[in-house]
Amino acid sequence: MNLTNRTVLITGGGAGIGLELARQLAARGNKIIITGRDQAKLDKAAGEIPGLVGIRSDVSSVKDIDALFERISKDFPALDVLVNNAGIMKKLNLHDPKPGLEELTREIEINLIGAIRMTQRFLPHLKSRPSAAIVNNTSGLAFVPLPISPVYCATKAALHSFTLSLRVQLAHTGVKVFELAPPATDTELLHTSDDEDLKGVSIMKTDAMVAEAIRGIEADRFEIRPGQANQLKLMSRLAPDFILKQLSRPVQRMLAAGPR
Repeated sequence: MNLTNRTVLITGGGAGIGLELARQLAARGNKIIITGRDQAKLDKAAGEIPGLVGIRSDVSSVKDIDALFERISKDFPALDVLVNNAGIMKKLNLHDPKPGLEELTREIEINLIGAIRMTQRFLPHLKSRPSAAIVNNTSGLAFVPLPISPVYCATKAALHSFTLSLRVQLAHTGVKVFELAPPATDTELLHTSDDEDLKGVSIMKTDAMVAEAIRGIEADRFEIRPGQANQLKLMSRLAPDFILKQLSRPVQRMLAAGPR
């Protein structure tokens, strides 16, 4: 799929992978719109990337999604690429009754429900375009969980499954469906991890990861697994118990320090 002269909407585009996607795609002559909840980050991105448009919008809010769709339909009718990138990641000790039931499922509302709702809201418009794409940002952890972040991993596994089904249902349309499953990437999300948790992990630079993602989309590689994400999928098939045990080590340290 050609990724030039496109109009691209990236959720969660104010930082990390979303921002780097915006930067690299803008450099290729695309019109970029990013969304996020932090207006300061959106403004900063707009100041750094010529022509970029930042719109404050929360993918966990149906009202925000509807308002975003109305604005995009009016101001950017040539939209033909949707990147569902918005996401949060939390460490959770499930023995701890805090932070409460609502906060416990916050990752589901943003990472999974937000992506599904965005897809459904924008799908009729994308189908009307001569050539379009949906890119869902999952994770290498969609294939094997990191138990210290159980809800995050569950959302990514579910989004992976949804993407497979979506691709089948859209097979006879002009909308291509891509999955980007990043490995551990040098973003703000990763910086919440302890150094001990990252021992033995090969951290990929964000610009290199995004460059590989773009090459994958242009080559019509529908499941893009850069770096160690490819190894995680392979190990989940060949040695699932071994790889789960390796990724479970941070939990033992967390449980030793927290309430039970």
